[in-house]
Amino acid sequence: MTKGGSIMLWGCFAAGGTGALHKMHGIIRKKNDVDILTQHLKTSVRKLKLGHKWVFQIDNDPKHTSKVVAKWLKVKVLEWPSQSPDLNPIEHLWAKLKKRVRARRPTNLTQLHQLCQEEWSKIHPTYCGKLVEGYPKLLTHWDCDERNKS
Repeated sequence: MTKGGSIMLWGCFAAGGTGALHKMHGIIRKKNDVDILTQHLKTSVRKLKLGHKWVFQIDNDPKHTSKVVAKWLKVKVLEWPSQSPDLNPIEHLWAKLKKRVRARRPTNLTQLHQLCQEEWSKIHPTYCGKLVEGYPKLLTHWDCDERNKS
């Protein structure tokens, strides 16, 4: 995004809007993943008023699927095929965020982080709702495509 580097972010959303957006530092290992979830997932669940009946979707990166993380989560995790970022609705949010931040032309990493936070908070809950709403249809299409390959 800037001519001198990039930042790595963790974020989450639900049909009701965006949750936390956290700037990550260094290499993320299993323990860091649990720390991030502890600090930001629980806060997001409360902010988004999800209650106790929600399903968490994570990618199949080994650090996210480790026993340490699974033990901590204690929530239903959506199983989905690995190597399928196109099926993960948050990828649409990342693309939208990148487009908005790029348009504002950050000149350094501090500004990049600030603009990411600002633009993330401006993503309308209606957009998030549409991503969640369209997800079952997307999975159905994927499942049909996979069956046709066999």
